[in-house]
Amino acid sequence: MSSKVRWGLLVTGGYADVAMRANAASRTTEFVAVAHDDAEQARKYADNHGLARAHGSYEELLADDEVEAVFVALHPVDHAEWAIRALRAGKHVVVEKPLALSAADAERVFDAAEEAGRLCVEGVFFRHHPRTLLAKRLVDEGRIGDLRYLYAACTASLPPDYFRRDRALGGGGLLDLGAFTLAAIRLFGGTPERVYGEEVRRDGGADFNFSAQLRLPNDVLAQFEVGQEVCRGDTLHIVGTTGRLVLDDPWFSRDISRLELQTQGPPPHADPVSEYLAVDPEGVHRCDEPYAVSRMQFDDVSRAVRSSAEPPYGRADALEQARVMDALFASAAQARVVTLS
Repeated sequence: MSSKVRWGLLVTGGYADVAMRANAASRTTEFVAVAHDDAEQARKYADNHGLARAHGSYEELLADDEVEAVFVALHPVDHAEWAIRALRAGKHVVVEKPLALSAADAERVFDAAEEAGRLCVEGVFFRHHPRTLLAKRLVDEGRIGDLRYLYAACTASLPPDYFRRDRALGGGGLLDLGAFTLAAIRLFGGTPERVYGEEVRRDGGADFNFSAQLRLPNDVLAQFEVGQEVCRGDTLHIVGTTGRLVLDDPWFSRDISRLELQTQGPPPHADPVSEYLAVDPEGVHRCDEPYAVSRMQFDDVSRAVRSSAEPPYGRADALEQARVMDALFASAAQARVVTLS
């Protein structure tokens, strides 16, 4: 058996292209096949990207014994169904966020994974980057004092006809961009206790702007905003009693080699003083490669496959994410605070 895990793609374009480019020099992951509902398109994509195998249907790829694992990055409305099919076909699976459109569907996916004895991971790749890991360690070590507040934003200006804005296809700001911001708040602050959401929809379509306030354990407060009709802006602030971590471009970490740590300056104004910490001083993670954060995600999952270990993020994480998403949608629809049990 090859030391690299052999992956297939259930999608072409978009995140498939990112995954292909990011993993071209991976030591753990090899993409070997692609599926498309148009056989000619599948062959064209395979030829253009050096893939040995092209399938004219998703079912064909799932029946391919040369494929050990599958990256599902279809329209979000199809994620849960094809993740379950892939797992039942004996494949390990990474599902591009959102894993499912509801907590109930997410639970069905992981039931299938457990029945099949296969790994399933929701693809929220920023969590695998060494800058995120360093920030988490600094918070856990108390380098910013006691955590008090989290703020996250992920905004973009997307074309009106883009599928991620189509409600029927599972689009919308919260499920798409909110997957990043909510995952970050949960990673650093824990499981939300109460949430309140506000959304803007147009003509019965998906939410294109969503803002939320969350209360977390230990009296930590959090806020995030996501938007699909907003000037691009990605940021994450992690604020404590004595310091603050500032992450620009936190979701993709393109050309990022350091983490900004702000600490309280001297009186009388106590203006913050910034220190910049090296994220990968030995170059182990090869952070300067294009879309390295995607490779890091697949590296972690591929290593878990080969070692039969639990992946960094599995069932408990994805179900909690989906349950909080459900609560946020309910809050926005009913204009009330929702308490999570």
